[in-house]
Amino acid sequence: MAEKVAPKAMPKSAIYKELANRAGLEAKQVAAVFEAMEGLIKEQLGKKGPGLFAIPNLVKFKLTKKPATKAGKRMVAGREVTVAAKPASVKVKAVTLKSLKEFTK
Repeated sequence: MAEKVAPKAMPKSAIYKELANRAGLEAKQVAAVFEAMEGLIKEQLGKKGPGLFAIPNLVKFKLTKKPATKAGKRMVAGREVTVAAKPASVKVKAVTLKSLKEFTK
């Protein structure tokens, strides 16, 4: 029997080339846009930024604060397990916007 092979994700260079073809730009120009967007996202999600950044019609990035947890013992599957303490942290959460919701169903 023939095995089904899952399609592989496009590498970065292929994404740049494809976007360049579709937008009528050079691949270097597309790469420059992504670099600029990376810097803008870092500014917006940084300590002095609002903690929120949306790429229109695609995805919204927002910071979520996770509080510290205490060490302790918990019951898991009928036995006691020791859980280590974890410090407070800040995570980046990506939320798909309405135009991409049809792919998440």
